[in-house]
Amino acid sequence: MEYLLEKAETLTEALPWIKRTWGRTVVIKYGGAAMTDPVLREHVASDIVLMKLVGVNPVIVHGGGPAITAYMERLGMPVEFHEGLRVTSDEAMEVVKMVLVGKVNKELVGSINSHGRLAVGISGDDGNLIIADAISERLGRVGQVRSIDTTVIHKLIGDGFIPVVASVGASADAGSYNINADIVAGELAAALDADKVIFLTDVDGLYADFSDKSSLISVLALHEAEEMIAHDRLASGMIPKVAACARALRGGVGRAHILNGTVPHSLLLEVYTDSGVGTMITHDGERGPMECRGAYQGEAGR
Repeated sequence: MEYLLEKAETLTEALPWIKRTWGRTVVIKYGGAAMTDPVLREHVASDIVLMKLVGVNPVIVHGGGPAITAYMERLGMPVEFHEGLRVTSDEAMEVVKMVLVGKVNKELVGSINSHGRLAVGISGDDGNLIIADAISERLGRVGQVRSIDTTVIHKLIGDGFIPVVASVGASADAGSYNINADIVAGELAAALDADKVIFLTDVDGLYADFSDKSSLISVLALHEAEEMIAHDRLASGMIPKVAACARALRGGVGRAHILNGTVPHSLLLEVYTDSGVGTMITHDGERGPMECRGAYQGEAGR
């Protein structure tokens, strides 16, 4: 009986957060082991479906770096990185699209749709969703976001679907660009005026001292996050994620979250419980008047 009461308390704890997130858009950047491990992928897929069924409009953004590298190596193609970004020739871009759009995207859509026909897979160059420019000649077909047209996303949401977006962008020359998925998630969240943007990673969040696992930062102000980037206090893999969080918040998004996707149901724990499980970045670093991770100031949020 005690176990059943605990389950009931968990459900009632979620009720205020369900009410406050009803009808709101949440962009989820899906990556790390949570995307490659079949068991973890199933946990995330079921979390996303549950969020949809309780009124949230999830929009999923994904990359697929390890899968791209594996396919390029199988094809005997050179794998080269420059300043953390994949050097992408025209030939490599064909592999990037094949893997991201034809394999990874389809697998994620399939995982979500195993719970009901809710997800639709697209890429950033569908419907001119993302227009991109080259970052540099050195990197080849690696792009940065120039503009986003959210028409196709709004159409899918309006029709009751979960958009699953591969991080590829269209170019003016009718080609495609490989774009960092963290950056796409931040830019898309801002363009959609999303309530939240959530990044699934393989660590619990941001640490004041990464060597001290007890120093996990629960809530961080936007200016503090930007200072961590400026003062080189982040691991290299976290820099694009925190930069994307900052871009999203500067673009009007309410909150950004960095979570450990290897923790089962971390999405639900972060969004629908008082304490949360990762790092939440807000405009002011405050929890709000209800002293809760998910609290909003009135209906409009903070």
